[in-house]
Amino acid sequence: MTVNTPELAPLTPGARRVLDAASVLFYENGIHAVGVDTIAEAAGVTKKTLYDRFGSKEALVLSYLQHRDARWRAWVDEFLARHPEPGIDRVLAIFDAAIGWSDDNSPKGCSAVNARAEIPDHATSGLVLPEVTRQKQWLLDRFAELITEAGLSDPGARARELMLLYEGAIVTVGMRTFREPFETARAIARRLLAA
Repeated sequence: MTVNTPELAPLTPGARRVLDAASVLFYENGIHAVGVDTIAEAAGVTKKTLYDRFGSKEALVLSYLQHRDARWRAWVDEFLARHPEPGIDRVLAIFDAAIGWSDDNSPKGCSAVNARAEIPDHATSGLVLPEVTRQKQWLLDRFAELITEAGLSDPGARARELMLLYEGAIVTVGMRTFREPFETARAIARRLLAA
């Protein structure tokens, strides 16, 4: 069963400016490298407004990740709608979505993976790690659901294989190791699913 998306509360205009500014800054520079003074200045608000709307920098980071995830899921849904019939092409639509998404939205790789890289291994509390885990679990569950719908055998194992291909591709996008990693991952995924 797919992990649900948290319901996103409506944002005031000031909160929207803060979130938009923080989203650009966090993605471009990293979460720890960006202070609340920089975010407030970029958003054209006071630090007080930032804290009034979000409570803490960590809550702002959580909102950043959740809003990016909501946009990504809506994007995936658009691609899945193009392949309404269960089958391999519907499963591969996630890779098609990633191909269309990555250049404009994730040229530095996955925001969740990047956020996870900034969390110390000893961190056991906080908001960010559970959110990153939830996002990745959603993708794994979505692959398994689509594979099950397609009537393919061993959906759990196949979902894990596709997840590894997907994650390898998104990291490769950020590292720029070679061009078109999602196209390569999609071709491998097609072969795995057809076997």
